[in-house]
Amino acid sequence: MNDEMIDFLTEKEETVNELQEIEIDLLLQGLYQLYGYDFRGYVRASLRRRILNRMKAERLPTITALLEKVLHEKGYLERLLNDLSIRMTEMYRDPSFFAAFRNQVVPLLRDLPEIRIWHAGCATGEEVYSMAILMMEEGLGDKTKIYATDMNEKALAAAQKGAFPLKKMQQYTKNYLKAGGKKAFSEYYTTDHQFAYFFPILEENLFFAQHNLVTDGSFNEFHVILCRNVMIYFDNELQQQVHRLIHSSLADGGFVGFGSKESLLFVPKSLRYEEFNSQERIYRKR
Repeated sequence: MNDEMIDFLTEKEETVNELQEIEIDLLLQGLYQLYGYDFRGYVRASLRRRILNRMKAERLPTITALLEKVLHEKGYLERLLNDLSIRMTEMYRDPSFFAAFRNQVVPLLRDLPEIRIWHAGCATGEEVYSMAILMMEEGLGDKTKIYATDMNEKALAAAQKGAFPLKKMQQYTKNYLKAGGKKAFSEYYTTDHQFAYFFPILEENLFFAQHNLVTDGSFNEFHVILCRNVMIYFDNELQQQVHRLIHSSLADGGFVGFGSKESLLFVPKSLRYEEFNSQERIYRKR
């Protein structure tokens, strides 16, 4: 292949990429204006990959054709939202985080008359049930209210069922034990040939609701906020916006937990916290 052909192909690829970026802008603007879902501040590379994967899966020639389906085909929005929203989670994800929470944070919550915990971006709820079990084992289940929110209605519906694939329970049991679990994990659920169903008693103080960190505001004051492995998908400006929301929703002296790959490096000083356990990304509001 000669240099002229290489230059031609390179220029063609750049043109395609430029057109796709314009199409992505139009798609995101359409999602926001018509449905109120705002992905414009998400990290572009990850978003682009997810959109192109959906386009290829549907065998669509362009992203514009994808936009047409979103605008005119009933029910298609939910399919795309499942691609764009983040649903990676597991019970006792990062067990050392839950162990640190149990051993270091819980003792400082005991004297509160009521404990309010917000799981922001809870996906399908595995970490929500993990926390419910932890607080019950620490004798605080009755006075703990856990608010679990996500923008994805389908994920929330799955979370409310409290049913998780049986094939994952072996790994979840290992995580539970590493997190300092005090019983046999199987005491908390029943099974059939496909799912593990957690006991309804765990749901008595769980409240599931749709909430979008990008477009919705604060709805209560919390003693603990967990927003783990959510903001890694946001650009810097959107991260700062969400940090303002979290900071305003956290009670003085309250605790916030972030994901292992998330940093407070670029957070404005006015929103900074005291480092409580920097290794596990647990911070305390001054």
